[in-house]
Amino acid sequence: MAPPKRKTGGGRTTPKGTRPGEQRFANPEENVKGVHASTRYTPPVTSEMKAPKPWIPVLMVALFIIGMVVIILRNLVFTGNNWLTLVGLGCILGGLYTATKWR
Repeated sequence: MAPPKRKTGGGRTTPKGTRPGEQRFANPEENVKGVHASTRYTPPVTSEMKAPKPWIPVLMVALFIIGMVVIILRNLVFTGNNWLTLVGLGCILGGLYTATKWR
């Protein structure tokens, strides 16, 4: 015995009178070989975005090194202060954030 069929509850995915893959246009001029204007706006790329800034990798590496040195010094020299661990982790996280800006 087969289980009862379920209703999917879906409606039409294409307008009535069309087949999948066909598109109807409100203006007949728009129907030029299936090409139509995009509704998304893409701003032009500025020259600042094209060229990477040379100080970003330097800052990234410096933050990583400072963070490691602070954490190492906290463990070897300043054993009673936990704030230095947070400062070191903050520097390392700053280096990771800077790494996301490097193109």
